[in-house]
Amino acid sequence: MARRKHHEEHTNAEAWAIPYADLMTLLLAFFVVMYAISSLNEGKYRVLADSLSSAFGGPPRTVSPIQLGQTQLRGSAFDRPSIQTAAAKAGPAAATPINAPRMLQVLDMPTLGRQPTVAEANAARIEAEKRRHVELQVLGRRIEEALADLVREQLVTVRRGPDFLEVEIQSDILFASGVAVPSPVAIDTIRRLAGILRDEPNSLRVEGYTDDVPIASARFPSNWELSAARAASVVHELVDAGVEPRRLAMVGYGEHQPIADNDTPEGRNSNRRVLLVILASPLGPDALVATAEGAG
Repeated sequence: MARRKHHEEHTNAEAWAIPYADLMTLLLAFFVVMYAISSLNEGKYRVLADSLSSAFGGPPRTVSPIQLGQTQLRGSAFDRPSIQTAAAKAGPAAATPINAPRMLQVLDMPTLGRQPTVAEANAARIEAEKRRHVELQVLGRRIEEALADLVREQLVTVRRGPDFLEVEIQSDILFASGVAVPSPVAIDTIRRLAGILRDEPNSLRVEGYTDDVPIASARFPSNWELSAARAASVVHELVDAGVEPRRLAMVGYGEHQPIADNDTPEGRNSNRRVLLVILASPLGPDALVATAEGAG
């Protein structure tokens, strides 16, 4: 039997071109993608990054503009009432640093005129404090002169501190027992005080005190309410006499800060009092600059 003859298969010498072309196509696509990324618009990238970060609850990557005027800008965040971004709804997050050129601050710009040195500023502050002390001393003498008759009877006492004055008025000339309505003598005394303090810049604090005799009425459940009501009555009289309300404050201490023994009538009488604290005039930067310029 004759053997069958095997035909030799034909080999394609150009078969390598197909994978080579695929490789070149992939390389071309790779370089196109790389080129596209390298030339990406930075503004659009920031908007996209911020949108993705907000969607997944991350911190914002860009700064939201502040709305000026009454016209509401429309956009993806038009319904937000403030500059808070949507990502902040999940809670505060650390701010992301942004590489931006440093803006020139107003404080870095040279100001007109010569600024006082540290030594001049310290000297100006000391001089201003001395002036405030002298003003308080003068004010205290004026009050003593205006209330000389009550000072002689020891119904009014003026005490001086480094930055305050205390005008203590005994309750005998202010209020009857258990009431907070000022007497005619009290109204006259307060008006004389207001005539001196009306044009001064000093802040005033009115403090009310009582003895330890308990009180329980429909209007005053305790001495707290009684002392506060008496201080408030003095404040109202000062305002009616022309003292600016913004300069005034009041507080009631009740019987809890006595200055004498409540076991004697004299001690209880000393504890029933109203104290008017006159603070030194405010020491602001304008006063310091004026003092420094005057010294220089």
